[in-house]
Amino acid sequence: MATVRKVKIPKGVKVHLDGAILKVTGPKGQLERNVRFPQVTITCDDNEIVISTESKRKEIMAMVGTFEAHAKNMCKGVLEGFEYRMKVVYSHFPIQLKLQGNRLEINNFLGEKKARYANIDPNVSAKVSGDEVVLTGINCEIVGTTAANIEHATHIRDRDPRVFQDGIFIVQRG
Repeated sequence: MATVRKVKIPKGVKVHLDGAILKVTGPKGQLERNVRFPQVTITCDDNEIVISTESKRKEIMAMVGTFEAHAKNMCKGVLEGFEYRMKVVYSHFPIQLKLQGNRLEINNFLGEKKARYANIDPNVSAKVSGDEVVLTGINCEIVGTTAANIEHATHIRDRDPRVFQDGIFIVQRG
């Protein structure tokens, strides 16, 4: 018994399999991903991507599901894109944010004199407006990693997290 997963290709999206590289092109751009894995086969028709395996091993069947999720995210990314909204939260010291090219400068966090920095991937566009940071891009992983970088830059150590709840946090993703 084979494990087979199918992903429908939406209108306006073109999918091409070049060896082990899955290329997805849409109105917002193009994404590529290496989908090579032993005993997993991927084929592209006109309207769907078929991921299958003959193996009954758990890790190989799990990889089929992983490739299905990657294919769905790639199709959604080139068609609609992904957006993460982050909220700036502080109680005593107002946090000031500045975009400097490919990094976000976080000033006055907990009253610190030194600025903290978070890297922003070049494929992600960031907007700072008041107490909100909006990250947009077509690659789900890169946008999520950038949001995690910002959240991690305001991580508080050696203090009680119930008292010091300052930081920049993800409030909406999609």
